[in-house]
Amino acid sequence: MPMTQQAAPAVSAPPASGPKKETDGRTSERPMWLRLLARPEVGVFLGAVAVFVFFLIAAPPVREAGSMATILYQSSTIGLMALPVALLMIGGEFDLSAGVAVLTSALTASMVSYQLTMNVWVGVIVALIVSLAIGAFNGWLLIRTGLPSFLITLGTFLILQGVNLAVTKLVTGNVATNDISDMDGFEQAKSVFASTFTIGGVGVKITVFYWLIFAAIATWLLLRTKFGNWTFAVGGNKFSARAVGVPVTFTKIALFMGVGFGAWFVGMHQLFSFNTVQSGEGVGQELIYIAAAVIGGCLLTGGYGSAIGPVFGAFMFGMVQQGIVYANWNPDWFFAFLGVMLLGATLVNLWVRNAATRR
Repeated sequence: MPMTQQAAPAVSAPPASGPKKETDGRTSERPMWLRLLARPEVGVFLGAVAVFVFFLIAAPPVREAGSMATILYQSSTIGLMALPVALLMIGGEFDLSAGVAVLTSALTASMVSYQLTMNVWVGVIVALIVSLAIGAFNGWLLIRTGLPSFLITLGTFLILQGVNLAVTKLVTGNVATNDISDMDGFEQAKSVFASTFTIGGVGVKITVFYWLIFAAIATWLLLRTKFGNWTFAVGGNKFSARAVGVPVTFTKIALFMGVGFGAWFVGMHQLFSFNTVQSGEGVGQELIYIAAAVIGGCLLTGGYGSAIGPVFGAFMFGMVQQGIVYANWNPDWFFAFLGVMLLGATLVNLWVRNAATRR
Protein backbone atom coordinates (compact mmCIF):
# COMPACT_ATOMS: atom_id res chain seq x y z
CA MET A 1 0.00 0.00 0.00
CA PRO A 2 1.46 3.33 -0.98
CA MET A 3 2.63 5.50 1.90
CA THR A 4 1.87 9.26 2.02
CA GLN A 5 4.95 11.31 2.75
CA GLN A 6 4.43 14.34 5.06
CA ALA A 7 6.36 17.49 4.23
CA ALA A 8 8.41 18.95 7.05
CA PRO A 9 7.44 22.49 8.08
CA ALA A 10 9.55 25.23 6.56
CA VAL A 11 11.98 26.88 8.91
CA SER A 12 12.63 30.55 8.26
CA ALA A 13 16.19 31.68 8.29
CA PRO A 14 17.22 34.02 11.09
CA PRO A 15 17.57 37.67 10.06
CA ALA A 16 21.03 38.74 9.12
CA SER A 17 20.72 42.05 10.91
CA GLY A 18 22.12 40.78 14.18
CA PRO A 19 20.57 40.49 17.62
CA LYS A 20 17.57 42.71 18.34
CA LYS A 21 18.07 45.43 21.00
CA GLU A 22 16.06 44.76 24.12
CA THR A 23 13.72 47.57 25.21
CA ASP A 24 11.33 48.00 28.10
CA GLY A 25 8.67 49.76 26.03
CA ARG A 26 9.54 53.25 27.21
CA THR A 27 10.92 56.09 25.14
CA SER A 28 14.58 56.89 25.59
CA GLU A 29 15.49 59.57 28.08
CA ARG A 30 15.88 63.02 26.58
CA PRO A 31 19.20 64.87 26.86
CA MET A 32 19.66 67.06 29.91
CA TRP A 33 19.71 70.29 27.88
CA LEU A 34 16.27 69.48 26.47
CA ARG A 35 14.96 68.77 29.95
CA LEU A 36 16.36 72.11 31.12
CA LEU A 37 14.71 73.89 28.21
CA ALA A 38 11.41 72.39 29.25
CA ARG A 39 11.51 74.57 32.36
CA PRO A 40 9.45 77.74 31.74
CA GLU A 41 11.92 80.01 33.55
CA VAL A 42 15.05 79.07 31.57
CA GLY A 43 14.39 81.38 28.62
CA VAL A 44 13.71 84.45 30.78
CA PHE A 45 16.75 83.68 32.94
CA LEU A 46 18.98 83.81 29.89
CA GLY A 47 17.25 86.99 28.77
CA ALA A 48 17.71 88.60 32.20
CA VAL A 49 21.40 87.77 32.14
CA ALA A 50 21.72 89.31 28.66
CA VAL A 51 19.93 92.51 29.71
CA PHE A 52 22.03 92.75 32.87
CA VAL A 53 25.30 92.37 30.98
CA PHE A 54 24.15 94.87 28.34
CA PHE A 55 23.48 97.61 30.89
CA LEU A 56 26.63 96.81 32.82
CA ILE A 57 28.47 97.81 29.65
CA ALA A 58 26.16 100.60 28.41
CA ALA A 59 25.50 102.26 31.79
CA PRO A 60 28.55 102.32 34.13
CA PRO A 61 26.51 103.60 37.15
CA VAL A 62 24.74 100.21 37.19
CA ARG A 63 27.96 98.69 38.53
CA GLU A 64 27.57 100.61 41.81
CA ALA A 65 25.93 98.86 44.76
CA GLY A 66 23.52 101.73 45.38
CA SER A 67 22.29 101.62 41.79
CA MET A 68 21.75 97.88 41.99
CA ALA A 69 19.73 98.36 45.19
CA THR A 70 17.51 100.82 43.33
CA ILE A 71 17.08 98.39 40.44
CA LEU A 72 16.13 95.60 42.84
CA TYR A 73 13.63 97.88 44.57
CA GLN A 74 12.05 98.85 41.26
CA SER A 75 11.90 95.18 40.29
CA SER A 76 10.36 94.16 43.61
CA THR A 77 7.41 96.57 43.32
CA ILE A 78 6.60 94.92 39.98
CA GLY A 79 7.47 91.40 41.09
CA LEU A 80 5.25 91.42 44.17
CA MET A 81 2.22 91.79 41.91
CA ALA A 82 3.60 89.73 39.02
CA LEU A 83 3.70 86.65 41.28
CA PRO A 84 -0.05 86.36 42.03
CA VAL A 85 -0.84 87.48 38.48
CA ALA A 86 1.37 84.64 37.21
CA LEU A 87 -0.41 82.09 39.41
CA LEU A 88 -3.72 83.34 38.07
CA MET A 89 -2.46 83.01 34.49
CA ILE A 90 -1.29 79.46 35.15
CA GLY A 91 -4.85 78.85 36.31
CA GLY A 92 -6.09 80.00 32.91
CA GLU A 93 -7.25 83.55 33.76
CA PHE A 94 -5.85 87.06 34.01
CA ASP A 95 -6.82 90.27 35.80
CA LEU A 96 -6.92 93.65 34.07
CA SER A 97 -7.94 95.39 37.30
CA ALA A 98 -4.73 94.56 39.18
CA GLY A 99 -3.13 97.98 38.61
CA VAL A 100 -5.99 100.15 39.84
CA ALA A 101 -6.75 97.64 42.63
CA VAL A 102 -3.38 98.58 44.16
CA LEU A 103 -4.51 102.21 44.35
CA THR A 104 -7.92 101.19 45.67
CA SER A 105 -6.32 99.46 48.64
CA ALA A 106 -4.02 102.41 49.38
CA LEU A 107 -6.86 104.95 49.08
CA THR A 108 -9.11 102.86 51.31
CA ALA A 109 -6.52 102.56 54.09
CA SER A 110 -5.65 106.24 53.92
CA MET A 111 -9.19 107.63 53.91
CA VAL A 112 -10.55 105.24 56.56
CA SER A 113 -7.68 106.15 58.88
CA TYR A 114 -7.67 109.90 58.29
CA GLN A 115 -11.34 110.71 57.76
CA LEU A 116 -12.46 108.56 60.72
CA THR A 117 -9.43 109.62 62.83
CA MET A 118 -8.53 106.04 63.67
CA ASN A 119 -5.29 104.13 64.09
CA VAL A 120 -3.79 103.46 60.66
CA TRP A 121 -3.89 99.71 61.32
CA VAL A 122 -7.68 99.90 61.19
CA GLY A 123 -7.40 101.32 57.68
CA VAL A 124 -4.89 98.62 56.77
CA ILE A 125 -7.26 95.85 57.86
CA VAL A 126 -10.26 97.43 56.11
CA ALA A 127 -8.17 97.77 52.93
CA LEU A 128 -7.25 94.07 53.13
CA ILE A 129 -10.92 93.11 53.40
CA VAL A 130 -11.81 95.35 50.44
CA SER A 131 -8.97 93.96 48.29
CA LEU A 132 -9.87 90.35 49.02
CA ALA A 133 -13.53 91.14 48.34
CA ILE A 134 -12.67 92.59 44.92
CA GLY A 135 -10.74 89.45 44.04
CA ALA A 136 -13.52 87.21 45.30
CA PHE A 137 -16.07 89.20 43.29
CA ASN A 138 -14.05 88.79 40.09
CA GLY A 139 -13.72 85.05 40.65
CA TRP A 140 -17.36 84.56 41.65
CA LEU A 141 -18.62 86.51 38.62
CA LEU A 142 -16.35 84.50 36.35
CA ILE A 143 -17.74 81.21 37.62
CA ARG A 144 -21.31 82.46 37.80
CA THR A 145 -21.53 83.91 34.28
CA GLY A 146 -18.92 81.91 32.35
CA LEU A 147 -17.73 85.14 30.72
CA PRO A 148 -14.05 85.51 29.84
CA SER A 149 -11.91 86.99 32.60
CA PHE A 150 -10.85 89.68 30.12
CA LEU A 151 -14.38 91.14 30.04
CA ILE A 152 -15.07 90.77 33.75
CA THR A 153 -11.83 92.34 34.95
CA LEU A 154 -12.00 95.04 32.28
CA GLY A 155 -15.33 96.03 33.81
CA THR A 156 -13.81 95.94 37.30
CA PHE A 157 -10.90 98.04 36.06
CA LEU A 158 -13.24 100.77 34.78
CA ILE A 159 -15.37 100.68 37.93
CA LEU A 160 -12.37 100.98 40.25
CA GLN A 161 -10.78 103.69 38.14
CA GLY A 162 -13.93 105.81 38.39
CA VAL A 163 -14.54 105.05 42.07
CA ASN A 164 -10.94 105.85 43.02
CA LEU A 165 -11.14 109.32 41.53
CA ALA A 166 -14.75 110.18 42.39
CA VAL A 167 -14.71 109.00 46.00
CA THR A 168 -11.35 110.62 46.72
CA LYS A 169 -12.62 113.97 45.45
CA LEU A 170 -15.87 113.57 47.36
CA VAL A 171 -14.21 112.66 50.66
CA THR A 172 -11.05 114.79 50.62
CA GLY A 173 -12.03 117.56 48.20
CA ASN A 174 -8.85 116.81 46.26
CA VAL A 175 -7.42 114.23 43.87
CA ALA A 176 -5.02 113.00 46.54
CA THR A 177 -5.47 111.72 50.07
CA ASN A 178 -4.33 113.61 53.15
CA ASP A 179 -0.93 113.06 54.76
CA ILE A 180 -1.22 110.39 57.46
CA SER A 181 2.40 110.44 58.65
CA ASP A 182 1.47 111.95 62.06
CA MET A 183 -1.29 109.45 62.87
CA ASP A 184 -1.18 106.67 65.46
CA GLY A 185 0.38 103.46 64.21
CA PHE A 186 2.03 105.04 61.17
CA GLU A 187 5.62 104.34 62.20
CA GLN A 188 4.85 100.72 63.05
CA ALA A 189 3.06 100.17 59.75
CA LYS A 190 5.87 101.86 57.85
CA SER A 191 8.41 99.55 59.47
CA VAL A 192 6.39 96.57 58.19
CA PHE A 193 5.61 97.75 54.67
CA ALA A 194 8.18 100.40 53.71
CA SER A 195 11.28 100.19 55.89
CA THR A 196 14.88 100.14 54.66
CA PHE A 197 17.72 97.87 55.77
CA THR A 198 21.37 98.87 55.53
CA ILE A 199 23.58 96.12 54.13
CA GLY A 200 27.22 96.92 53.52
CA GLY A 201 26.50 100.63 53.69
CA VAL A 202 23.75 100.37 51.06
CA GLY A 203 20.06 100.88 51.84
CA VAL A 204 17.87 98.00 50.63
CA LYS A 205 14.09 98.30 50.73
CA ILE A 206 12.16 95.66 52.63
CA THR A 207 10.08 94.93 49.53
CA VAL A 208 13.10 93.19 47.99
CA PHE A 209 13.07 90.62 50.81
CA TYR A 210 9.30 90.24 50.68
CA TRP A 211 9.56 89.69 46.93
CA LEU A 212 12.01 86.81 47.31
CA ILE A 213 10.13 85.28 50.23
CA PHE A 214 6.81 85.38 48.39
CA ALA A 215 8.49 83.87 45.32
CA ALA A 216 9.72 80.95 47.45
CA ILE A 217 6.24 80.49 48.95
CA ALA A 218 4.60 80.60 45.52
CA THR A 219 7.07 78.04 44.18
CA TRP A 220 6.36 75.72 47.09
CA LEU A 221 2.63 76.24 46.61
CA LEU A 222 2.81 75.30 42.92
CA LEU A 223 5.17 72.35 43.16
CA ARG A 224 4.55 70.83 46.58
CA THR A 225 0.87 71.27 47.40
CA LYS A 226 -2.46 69.96 46.22
CA PHE A 227 -3.53 73.52 45.42
CA GLY A 228 -0.65 73.79 42.96
CA ASN A 229 -1.86 70.67 41.17
CA TRP A 230 -5.36 72.14 41.06
CA THR A 231 -3.99 75.38 39.58
CA PHE A 232 -2.25 73.59 36.71
CA ALA A 233 -5.29 71.37 36.18
CA VAL A 234 -7.87 74.17 35.90
CA GLY A 235 -5.51 76.11 33.66
CA GLY A 236 -5.06 73.16 31.33
CA ASN A 237 -8.72 72.16 31.03
CA LYS A 238 -11.24 73.11 33.69
CA PHE A 239 -13.84 70.62 32.44
CA SER A 240 -11.43 67.69 32.69
CA ALA A 241 -10.24 69.01 36.04
CA ARG A 242 -13.79 69.11 37.38
CA ALA A 243 -14.41 65.60 36.05
CA VAL A 244 -11.56 64.22 38.18
CA GLY A 245 -12.68 66.01 41.32
CA VAL A 246 -10.72 69.27 41.26
CA PRO A 247 -12.65 72.08 43.04
CA VAL A 248 -12.63 74.47 40.09
CA THR A 249 -14.80 77.16 41.73
CA PHE A 250 -12.68 77.29 44.88
CA THR A 251 -9.41 77.31 42.91
CA LYS A 252 -10.41 80.11 40.55
CA ILE A 253 -11.80 82.33 43.31
CA ALA A 254 -8.74 81.69 45.50
CA LEU A 255 -6.41 82.70 42.65
CA PHE A 256 -8.31 85.96 42.12
CA MET A 257 -8.19 86.61 45.86
CA GLY A 258 -4.43 86.04 45.69
CA VAL A 259 -4.22 88.92 43.22
CA GLY A 260 -6.31 90.96 45.66
CA PHE A 261 -3.86 90.18 48.45
CA GLY A 262 -0.94 91.24 46.26
CA ALA A 263 -2.73 94.49 45.38
CA TRP A 264 -3.28 95.19 49.09
CA PHE A 265 0.35 94.52 49.98
CA VAL A 266 1.79 96.74 47.22
CA GLY A 267 -0.82 99.41 47.99
CA MET A 268 0.26 99.48 51.64
CA HIS A 269 3.86 99.86 50.59
CA GLN A 270 3.01 102.82 48.38
CA LEU A 271 0.92 104.49 51.07
CA PHE A 272 3.52 104.20 53.84
CA SER A 273 6.36 105.12 51.51
CA PHE A 274 4.84 108.41 50.36
CA ASN A 275 2.31 109.15 53.16
CA THR A 276 -0.32 110.12 50.58
CA VAL A 277 -1.77 108.63 47.38
CA GLN A 278 -2.77 110.16 44.04
CA SER A 279 -6.16 108.76 43.00
CA GLY A 280 -5.45 108.73 39.27
CA GLU A 281 -2.40 106.48 39.38
CA GLY A 282 -2.19 102.76 38.68
CA VAL A 283 -3.65 102.80 35.17
CA GLY A 284 -1.43 100.74 32.86
CA GLN A 285 0.40 98.92 35.64
CA GLU A 286 -1.74 95.82 35.09
CA LEU A 287 -0.18 95.42 31.65
CA ILE A 288 3.29 95.52 33.17
CA TYR A 289 2.35 92.83 35.71
CA ILE A 290 0.90 90.62 32.96
CA ALA A 291 3.88 91.26 30.70
CA ALA A 292 6.31 90.33 33.49
CA ALA A 293 4.45 87.04 33.94
CA VAL A 294 4.41 86.36 30.18
CA ILE A 295 8.11 87.18 29.88
CA GLY A 296 8.60 84.84 32.83
CA GLY A 297 7.23 81.92 30.82
CA CYS A 298 3.52 81.90 31.69
CA LEU A 299 1.07 81.34 28.84
CA LEU A 300 -2.12 83.34 28.34
CA THR A 301 -3.85 80.04 27.57
CA GLY A 302 -3.03 78.73 31.06
CA GLY A 303 -1.70 75.45 32.41
CA TYR A 304 1.97 76.33 32.02
CA GLY A 305 4.43 78.49 33.93
CA SER A 306 6.30 78.91 37.19
CA ALA A 307 6.75 81.35 40.05
CA ILE A 308 10.49 81.77 39.45
CA GLY A 309 10.07 82.97 35.86
CA PRO A 310 8.15 86.14 36.81
CA VAL A 311 10.93 86.98 39.28
CA PHE A 312 13.38 87.21 36.38
CA GLY A 313 10.72 88.94 34.27
CA ALA A 314 10.25 91.63 36.92
CA PHE A 315 14.03 91.99 37.24
CA MET A 316 14.28 92.61 33.49
CA PHE A 317 11.66 95.35 33.81
CA GLY A 318 13.46 97.02 36.69
CA MET A 319 16.78 96.65 34.93
CA VAL A 320 15.54 98.29 31.75
CA GLN A 321 13.57 101.01 33.52
CA GLN A 322 16.49 102.13 35.66
CA GLY A 323 19.20 101.19 33.18
CA ILE A 324 17.81 103.66 30.64
CA VAL A 325 18.07 106.41 33.27
CA TYR A 326 21.60 105.45 34.28
CA ALA A 327 22.63 105.35 30.62
CA ASN A 328 21.28 108.92 30.18
CA TRP A 329 18.91 107.84 27.44
CA ASN A 330 15.49 109.32 26.81
CA PRO A 331 13.14 107.51 29.26
CA ASP A 332 10.38 107.72 26.65
CA TRP A 333 12.06 104.71 25.04
CA PHE A 334 11.15 102.51 28.01
CA PHE A 335 7.89 101.30 26.52
CA ALA A 336 9.60 100.61 23.20
CA PHE A 337 12.07 98.40 25.06
CA LEU A 338 9.14 96.88 26.91
CA GLY A 339 7.43 95.90 23.66
CA VAL A 340 10.62 94.42 22.24
CA MET A 341 11.19 92.43 25.45
CA LEU A 342 7.62 91.12 25.42
CA LEU A 343 7.69 90.02 21.79
CA GLY A 344 11.19 88.60 22.13
CA ALA A 345 10.30 86.65 25.26
CA THR A 346 7.15 85.29 23.65
CA LEU A 347 9.12 84.03 20.64
CA VAL A 348 11.86 82.58 22.85
CA ASN A 349 9.29 80.80 25.03
CA LEU A 350 7.65 79.37 21.92
CA TRP A 351 10.97 78.12 20.59
CA VAL A 352 11.93 76.70 23.99
CA ARG A 353 8.67 74.78 24.29
CA ASN A 354 8.96 73.41 20.76
CA ALA A 355 12.55 72.36 21.32
CA ALA A 356 11.73 70.76 24.66
CA THR A 357 8.84 68.71 23.31
CA ARG A 358 10.53 67.68 20.07
CA ARG A 359 11.55 64.02 20.07
